[in-house]
Amino acid sequence: MPAAIDKAIYVAISKREDDEIHLFSESYQQFDISSINSLKKSENSWANYILGVADQLKERGHRLGGFNFYIDGDVPLGAGLSSSAAVECATGFALDQLFSLSVPKMDIALIAQKAEQTFAGVNCGIMDQFASVFGKKDQAIMLDCRSMKHIYIPLKLDGYKLLLLNTNVKHALADSAYNKRRAQCEQGVAWVKEHYPNVNTLRDVDLTMLETHVKPKDLEVYTKCSFVVKEIGRLLTAAEQLENGNLQGLGNLMFETHEGLSKDYEVSCKELDFLVDAVKPHDYVLGARMMGGGFGGCTINIVKEEKIADLIEALSSEYLLQFGLKLDSYTVQTDNGTSLYS
Repeated sequence: MPAAIDKAIYVAISKREDDEIHLFSESYQQFDISSINSLKKSENSWANYILGVADQLKERGHRLGGFNFYIDGDVPLGAGLSSSAAVECATGFALDQLFSLSVPKMDIALIAQKAEQTFAGVNCGIMDQFASVFGKKDQAIMLDCRSMKHIYIPLKLDGYKLLLLNTNVKHALADSAYNKRRAQCEQGVAWVKEHYPNVNTLRDVDLTMLETHVKPKDLEVYTKCSFVVKEIGRLLTAAEQLENGNLQGLGNLMFETHEGLSKDYEVSCKELDFLVDAVKPHDYVLGARMMGGGFGGCTINIVKEEKIADLIEALSSEYLLQFGLKLDSYTVQTDNGTSLYS
């Protein structure tokens, strides 16, 4: 159940008379030059999110020429805010506009996902890219990643705000651990499928199946799969809580999710756990959890608006004392997805 927020990646693009691709990243202060006729991975990792999208458009039969491309934005890099998905979707949208390709919005999301898998090497799902394309202001998206059907659920915070707290750490395990967790879940599905042929994903699995057919084979795989099955249930309950306007119920589920991500799925870290634990005693914080791929990045918190400044001040001092690191914070709100900026 993602949502787009009011942090953005901005790109400027123009056609060239030759077949070259000239990229410039404002954040990294780097150029990258290649050719549309011989696309391959760049040594500049940031460029691969752009080149991967161009490659996927070509794979689908779209004709592209050379182009100049400038990229900047205010999405904090490495903070778990899906900056990669924002880059990919902005690139897909920009190339579609520049070369009049008429690519459907759904295809832009799917192309962006495939680009991250092939050029960036992260075996990601579709959620981040989908939210980046289809996000709507004041709405969360209830997304079925199998059928791609989705509904919008009003996100009414009524005196509360979404506060993101950035650990300012990015542990090296993040991408490799993501791929490992995905492989473990796929293994669990495969073991259950031996007994239930109609099972294709953990969506089709219940805890009894895991107890019977996975736990005896591998306790770690069982634990990872169990977290996902429980999280699917929490997601459905969270949607009900939002529809009923029960922010406290939603917040409680956020705390439960973080506990599972930390102890069972094991994708948190001491900095994230510290920030979630630190807000629990405050009754003006309804819920908190890590976000993104884990091992660093941000926590997302639902905080009473008039208490945000006090919370940031208190946590910043505690975080600096505990870890010797600056705590960055962003108060955000939902916003529309990828669009033409004018």
